[in-house]
Amino acid sequence: MGSYKHIETCIGEYLVNHCTNAVEVGIGKNVEVARILHDAGRSIRGTDIRDVPVPEWLTFRTDDIFSPDISWYGGLDLIYAVRPAIEMIPPLIALARTINCDLLVYHLGFESYGNGGEKIDCGVILHRYFKSS
Repeated sequence: MGSYKHIETCIGEYLVNHCTNAVEVGIGKNVEVARILHDAGRSIRGTDIRDVPVPEWLTFRTDDIFSPDISWYGGLDLIYAVRPAIEMIPPLIALARTINCDLLVYHLGFESYGNGGEKIDCGVILHRYFKSS
């Protein structure tokens, strides 16, 4: 299995066991993690700052994480991002706090934000920057 698929498979399989209603922020054209969640029967949405083509099974909305439409994120138990730009982390944390849901991030390489949050090894390292109460 190539590293690209390995990363998304590890993340997707972990999330299947740890959420029921999630959104992937900055989904771009890589819908592999969302597909794993969808195939497992989880509620999954995607956002990106650009209008990108996504499969018809994925509920998608263009949204800017620096000025998010808070109402669209209601009812989530998880926000996650795969390889987001580091400057996206503070507004992701703020959004997770506002709606009180977990925030998990998979960084490119050895990047992290601040103290790196809680590290979760699911075959790859995820960073939990906010945990719901």
